[in-house]
Amino acid sequence: MSEAASGPATPPRRHADGAESDTPTSLAEIRAAIDAIDAELTVLLARRQRLVKAAASFKADERAVRAPGRVEEVLAAARRRALEHGLATEVAEAVWSAMVGAFIDLELREHRAAERRASG
Repeated sequence: MSEAASGPATPPRRHADGAESDTPTSLAEIRAAIDAIDAELTVLLARRQRLVKAAASFKADERAVRAPGRVEEVLAAARRRALEHGLATEVAEAVWSAMVGAFIDLELREHRAAERRASG
């Protein structure tokens, strides 16, 4: 539909600093925005999964897969980025802890499967 047929376009909402606002004005808009973010996250998580699976082949044993020092580095970075972007650090830590734990479980399965293939 053209602008003439639908009326003038609503100008984007702006923050005090002039940046365009992404704050929806209805529950439906909020849900649609959350769904769009979830779709983006899914793509990023699939990319992360491919890298995690590839990493399994570089690790000698399950301790290397679990890599507690690396886990702490990842969580510390998540907390730091959360502070930089206005995300509650407890949310970042909970989300990253769950995500890292799930990916470690996946990587352990990949590592064990690779060991079985190598010995069988």
